[in-house]
Amino acid sequence: MKLTPFQLSILDRYIFDKITVFFIFSVSLFTSVGVTIGTVSDLTYKINEHNLPLAIAILVFFLKIPEYAAYALPIGTLLTTLLVYGRLNSDRELIAFRSVGMSLYRIITPAIAFSILITGMTFFFNELVVPAANYQATILQNPFIGETEFNLQRKDIFYPEYQYSALNKRQLKRLYYAEKFDGKQLINVTIITWSQNESNQIITAKYAQWDQQKEVWELIEGQQEILSDSLSSTEIEQFNNQEIPLPETFFKVVTSERSPEEMNLRQAQTYLNLIANSGDLKNIRLFQVRIQQKMAFPSICFVFSLVGATLGSAHYTISRGQGFGICVVIVFSYYILGFTTNALGIVGFISPFLSAWTPNFLGLGIGGWLLHSINK
Repeated sequence: MKLTPFQLSILDRYIFDKITVFFIFSVSLFTSVGVTIGTVSDLTYKINEHNLPLAIAILVFFLKIPEYAAYALPIGTLLTTLLVYGRLNSDRELIAFRSVGMSLYRIITPAIAFSILITGMTFFFNELVVPAANYQATILQNPFIGETEFNLQRKDIFYPEYQYSALNKRQLKRLYYAEKFDGKQLINVTIITWSQNESNQIITAKYAQWDQQKEVWELIEGQQEILSDSLSSTEIEQFNNQEIPLPETFFKVVTSERSPEEMNLRQAQTYLNLIANSGDLKNIRLFQVRIQQKMAFPSICFVFSLVGATLGSAHYTISRGQGFGICVVIVFSYYILGFTTNALGIVGFISPFLSAWTPNFLGLGIGGWLLHSINK
């Protein structure tokens, strides 16, 4: 009996079972290798050079597993479909399927359905697990390593606040600077205010914190200096404690600041909105590109499955060694292309959308062309 397209059958369950078993093996293998190579040597260095406690290092090791598992999901999908369909082809099972009138489109349907499932899993894994685990790993190491990216982000903090004139021309309104943020308050703060392109007020304080209930800045041990048009000091007021109705934006930027790998989509978009008027074009473009990449990355599972199943179906003999070799070449090519378009997006040469999605579109086009050609 001829099977209709997308009908659930013994064939679907047969191929799905083969894919599932080998996929679990592939993801476990790539995750183990990745976390061992990428984390163990780094943690060993930190234990020896920064006296990172062994217990903390073990916790960090386990917290880094989700990140490498997320990378392993699409690679595992590629290797699995490549080898499973290569094995079906070498055993002449694909010939048997096609002899009863089944097209290659129908035969690879289980692989495509499986890849859609893994795409959703990868997306939610990257949203719910990976950012939180990476952030916790950073927090655990933070007290022992002074020059982590997290610590550097909380030192010498600048934030420019802009406003727009009636002619829609951007003008600097206020410049914030803090020597560091200790997690609760800003230390050694300077706030310079501009009016009509001239500085007219300078506020300095030893400490500053945000009062959530009153929605004001609470400044401790500082002074407020009013400048005349000639920039000579006209009035200086010392204070021990003073509340100033300034916007919360600077505190939100400081408390929200993480690397993109430690944020999910909502957090990254919120942070992008906060820095949208900061004038830091490089950082703005970086987050625009990273947000698009967070949406584009999971769908590579679908692309890899299409390419892997098609290539596997095209070769009558494909060993596991050959499968690994082909997998490495495809993954390496994808990441080189991704790195290139990522750099072009950050410098503004192409849009963030094209920067993140071009490798996927190209891979999808190649996979579709291969499938059409081989099906003939």
